[in-house]
Amino acid sequence: MKVVITGASGQLGREFQDILDKKGWELFPLSHRDLPIESFEEVLRVLKEIKPDIILNCAAYNYVDKAEDEWEVAFKVNSRGPLNLAVASREINAKLVHYSTDYVFDGGKDDLYQETDEPNPLNQYGRSKLLGERWVLEENSKALVFRVSWVYGNGKQNFIFKLLNWAKERDKLLVTFDEFSVPTWTRFIAENTLKSLKEDLSGLFHLVPQGLTSRFHLAQEVFKLKGLQKRLIPVPSSTFNLKAKRPRFSAMDSSRLQTLLNVEFRDWAEYLKEFLTSSY
Repeated sequence: MKVVITGASGQLGREFQDILDKKGWELFPLSHRDLPIESFEEVLRVLKEIKPDIILNCAAYNYVDKAEDEWEVAFKVNSRGPLNLAVASREINAKLVHYSTDYVFDGGKDDLYQETDEPNPLNQYGRSKLLGERWVLEENSKALVFRVSWVYGNGKQNFIFKLLNWAKERDKLLVTFDEFSVPTWTRFIAENTLKSLKEDLSGLFHLVPQGLTSRFHLAQEVFKLKGLQKRLIPVPSSTFNLKAKRPRFSAMDSSRLQTLLNVEFRDWAEYLKEFLTSSY
C-alpha cells in the first residue's frame, strides 16, 4: 500500500508514520516544504508522480488566535489545501482522508454534537476548517472526513505538552473550567482511521472517544497521573482575553462510526492514561 502523509512533521503525521512503518506500507511523508497543499499545481504534480493509494491529510493551520489576523493563510491551508487534495485525489483515483475540528460548532448545544447538527463556527480557524471539509466532500464523494477535538500526542502543539511545561515553571496554574470537549489521542485517531479505510467508509464522521471533560478536569487528570503536586485554580475562559472566541461546549458523539466499525470506544481518560504511561 502506497501512502502519502501531508503535514508529516506534525503530531498526527508522526503517529501515522510510527504505525504504518510497522505494517510495512510504502510511506511518503511530506512536510509543507515538500508539498505546499495550497498550490494545486504542486499537489497535482507530486501526487501524479507518486501515484499513492491513500492520502492522509494531516496538514493544517492550527493557530486559533493568530488565525483571526492571519485568516488568509488559515483559509489557504485549511480550505484551499483540502480542496486541491480532493480534486487531485479524484483525478488519480486515490482515497483521501481529511481531518476537521469540533470548532465548526458554536457551543450552544447542551448535548453531544451529531454529524447532522448545523455548524456555526465562532472564529476564523473554525470557518476555514468548515469550508475545507465541505469542499472535500463536494469535490470527492469517496473522501473520508473526520472531525476530531482537543488532539494530543507526541508533539508540542497540544494542551497537555503546554500544561506539563507550565508546571515546570510554576507552582500555581490557572485553567479554564467553562470549556468542554473530548480529549483525543493521535494513536486513537490513526488506529480508527485505518479501521475505517479497511471498511471502505466515505463521508463525514465524528472521531472522538467516549465521554467529555473540561479543560480544568483534564488538567487535574494529567497532574494526578503524573504525580504532580501543583495548585490548579479554575477560572472562566474570559480570564485569558484570547483573540479568538471558543465554543463553550463542543463535545461530539462518535456512535455512528462505532456502529459501522462494530467497535466500542473507551472513555477519554483511559486513552489519556495509556498515553501518559507510554510517552512521558
